[in-house]
Amino acid sequence: MKVKNLVLQYEEFGDPLERLALHEMEITPLQPNEVLVKMIASPINPSDLIPIRGSYSHRISLPFIAGYEGVGVIVDVGKNTSASLIGKRALPLRGEGTWQQFVKSPSEFVIQVPDSFSNDVASQLYINPLTAWIICSEYLALKPGDTLLMNAGGSAIARFFTQLSNILGFSILLVIRNEIHRNELYELGAWKVFNSSTANINEAVMDVTGGKGVDVSIDSVGGESGELLAKCLKQNGRYLSLGLLSGIQVDWEKINKEFGIPPDLFSLRRWNQLASTSRWHQKFTEIIDLILKENIKLAKINGKYKFKDFKHALHHTQIPGNKGKVLLTHDLNDIRQQ
Repeated sequence: MKVKNLVLQYEEFGDPLERLALHEMEITPLQPNEVLVKMIASPINPSDLIPIRGSYSHRISLPFIAGYEGVGVIVDVGKNTSASLIGKRALPLRGEGTWQQFVKSPSEFVIQVPDSFSNDVASQLYINPLTAWIICSEYLALKPGDTLLMNAGGSAIARFFTQLSNILGFSILLVIRNEIHRNELYELGAWKVFNSSTANINEAVMDVTGGKGVDVSIDSVGGESGELLAKCLKQNGRYLSLGLLSGIQVDWEKINKEFGIPPDLFSLRRWNQLASTSRWHQKFTEIIDLILKENIKLAKINGKYKFKDFKHALHHTQIPGNKGKVLLTHDLNDIRQQ
């Protein structure tokens, strides 16, 4: 009896609603150092959707299974992997795409989940927490007195940066486009929140920084929104490109010419390639510890959809001012056997 695996895959770049499709595939045998994880829940992040639209087509070979994070239960292991892992909840990372019912992952990169974590929390432990924590504590080494300006202030990762500002002592200024986010961001610890539809961001930033500008700008949007952040930097300030929500690259030549700012792009994928296995696990230990101590709270879930209802889930993520995460979920009844 073979278990069939349903996967969400795209064969061409474009609108995720049009390009993503369910495919039924056989599960190939595990390599000696792999584990097989039966997925429980996977969030829909902007970083999951941007590649489907083709922004990173240079490094994606089609067809491609979507999804970068999620939580599940280990149901099988390769011959060189301890059978004691079977039955453990885990994050199957740095292997196959996670938008499928069964995910294979190298055992050395599997992150086990504390029993006290709900599946909602566990499913979100990778992309935003690891990225923000590495950037703040290591890549930028932010410290008390530093000022950080970030666009896409209503995003889940901006909320994570905001909470980290309380822990590391830096001040964060956030740019939003929807007032629905303002009060929550202040409650999380933001120093200043600016609405780009009603305020001149450069003037507002210069006003609160006494005309000096900020130490660091982090762009998650790209295009003109990203270029605006460069204008808000102090002399010799640092500009970091993190995301591409607009799908439009910033004009690096223009930024370098007008502001003397060299290109600086943080890539979690690149960091993963350079980090040792022990360092990888240490960073997760630090993140998990922060959450266990309730110093950090992850996004609330405001929508859960069965895996086969992925189009409804994608529509939900496009609701203006959407707060919280949308999850793709699985249960045992989804498994087809023949």
